[in-house]
Amino acid sequence: MTQSPKDPLHGVTLEAILTELVAKLGWDGLAARIDIRCFKSDPSIKSSLTFLRKTPWAREKVETLYIQQQKKR
Repeated sequence: MTQSPKDPLHGVTLEAILTELVAKLGWDGLAARIDIRCFKSDPSIKSSLTFLRKTPWAREKVETLYIQQQKKR
C-alpha cells in the first residue's frame, strides 16, 4: 500500500500561518515575497487575515510560501 503525502496545511489555521511567517520573515520580508498591499501599508495580522479570507489567490500564495518555509526546516 502506498500512503499519500500528508497535507502540510492540515490543522493549521490561516492566522497561525500568517503569524509564523511574520515572525520568521517580518512584514518587509513577507511583502518582498508576496506583492500585496496589506503587507506593505500599515500591516497587521487582523487586516491581513480579513483580506486573505476574501481573496483566494492571495491566500494561496501565503499558503505556498508557508509550505516552502516548512521544507527549509
